[in-house]
Amino acid sequence: MNPPVTAPDGRPLWTSPVRPGREHDTTAARADPDLLARIADWVDDGHPRLADLGYEGEADILRIPIKKPTGSDLNPDQQADNAVHGALRCLGERANSLLKTTFKALRRYRGCPLGIGDIVAAALLLLHHEHCRTT
Repeated sequence: MNPPVTAPDGRPLWTSPVRPGREHDTTAARADPDLLARIADWVDDGHPRLADLGYEGEADILRIPIKKPTGSDLNPDQQADNAVHGALRCLGERANSLLKTTFKALRRYRGCPLGIGDIVAAALLLLHHEHCRTT
């Protein structure tokens, strides 16, 4: 389960369709033909599009942390940039955690992986209803 779109307050807005767990993040994002294009259209200076290093191949659309070069360390500016990135991206992680901690079914699901998508969609809808959110 991966809620790739999160509100600035850390609440999940949208969850992606189910993809196999072994699939790389970038491959899963590219599987939806319009997802990356919609993110690129939405992005501006007021809407950050933060991602982890799993999306390294999409650095032109998604902002990822600076990768440590082999055999050396990041300079202080790069370390500070990564610290700010992590502090902001934690809200996206909060969205995932909010869904999983609110709904026990998402923590203990043992059925067919393809069946979790409907459960996640229902959990997201219930979470929006519980917090009186329509967007």
